[in-house]
Amino acid sequence: MNTVEYIAGYMDRARKAQKEFEAWSQEQVDEAVRLIAKVVYDNAEYLAGMAVAETEMGNVPDKILKNRGKAGIIWNSLKGKKSRGIIKRDAQTGITEIAKPIGVIAAITPCTNPVVTPMCNAMFALKGGNAVVITPHHRSFKTSEETVRLINEELQKIGAPENLVQIIDHQSRENTRELISAADTVVATGGMSMVKAAYSSGKPALGVGAGNVQCIIDRGVDFREVVPKIVSGRSFDYGIICSGEQTVIVHEEDLNAVMEEFKKNSGYVVFDEQEVDSFRKALFPNGKMNPDLVGQSTARVAELAGSEIPEDTRVILLRAAGAGREDFLSKEKMCPVLSIYTYKNFDEAVDIAEANLEYEGAGHSVSLHSHSEEHIEAAALRLKASRFVINQPSSTSAGGSWFNGFSPTTTLGCGSWGNNSISENLTYTHLINVSRIGYLMKDAEIPSEDILWNN
Repeated sequence: MNTVEYIAGYMDRARKAQKEFEAWSQEQVDEAVRLIAKVVYDNAEYLAGMAVAETEMGNVPDKILKNRGKAGIIWNSLKGKKSRGIIKRDAQTGITEIAKPIGVIAAITPCTNPVVTPMCNAMFALKGGNAVVITPHHRSFKTSEETVRLINEELQKIGAPENLVQIIDHQSRENTRELISAADTVVATGGMSMVKAAYSSGKPALGVGAGNVQCIIDRGVDFREVVPKIVSGRSFDYGIICSGEQTVIVHEEDLNAVMEEFKKNSGYVVFDEQEVDSFRKALFPNGKMNPDLVGQSTARVAELAGSEIPEDTRVILLRAAGAGREDFLSKEKMCPVLSIYTYKNFDEAVDIAEANLEYEGAGHSVSLHSHSEEHIEAAALRLKASRFVINQPSSTSAGGSWFNGFSPTTTLGCGSWGNNSISENLTYTHLINVSRIGYLMKDAEIPSEDILWNN
């Protein structure tokens, strides 16, 4: 196969489709975007089962919830928003803004989210009047391909240009590199190697950084409310989501009470150093996350660690030997495992979170359960994270939810801390160009020198 010719075919088809699509009205564009979300919502069970069968990661019930939840909330965030033609007039500044498509978007999608990430990429791309070509992970090719097929079936019903949403049918590193070099903008969601490749493509790129969400439990909160949220966040889809909680950082005087609450919520708590080490070696052979445990159940994790746990265990909690580089358990664990740390005062809690983020996951997210605005803002002012999720399950909230103001997405920027170009949640506004008309402001007042320089 000639890689250059192969990808050129996709690009030619995409550019032809995008040129035709560019003439569509806002109402027509929004109907296309709505249909993308609706078809995933309607096929949530089918696609969830397919994803688990193909990737052998995560679990079907949570993927169903994810497919339906992301489809609904992303569409809700997009409908009614202008993305075509004149989108804003500011009488005060004399600026009129006009949205224009970027062109063809290349989207690298991961095996951890083979349904909702292609859906999300297609929705954002089309919302901006673009075409999109998806390059899926080889472990989830069939699921992503089927997702795109279902999307295109719906788009055909409304007369959308053929090849507006494409997925390459021969996945390889060479094809991906050629695609991201040929497209107008790249969205990279997945492993750091592919994200780095996207930033080296010579084209504008929007990527994500590694996750390692630090979860601080402040004093004075109701553990009966907090612990179930953490358990639901850490156990969701067997811990495969990058925004899932990775630690429990708790005051030393609250440790026993919090651990008892975890046990009541199907948590398996390990303080014994020898057993903790067995889990550590299973999770991080040679200091790197064991790929065989990504998105696996607690039973599978315990099996590899040689430990027996109750059948109903939802999360495993391991007492870490130290923060940051002192213990591999400070790193991201893409399965339902939490590391336990204790602190004497809130500053020390932030110290622990900071050390862990410096080791891995800088720029991503922090989870904080607290009623103290002072503590919340102190942590936010100091820690290098792009989003702080307060009193919510992080895994299902950092990427936007019905209960917070984060933009709903599957791509969470981590800023310069995570070697990313954005530090917010990716949305359609990142996939449009904006022209600005600057009208003469005849009545503008120029300040005198005294006013200008003397406050």
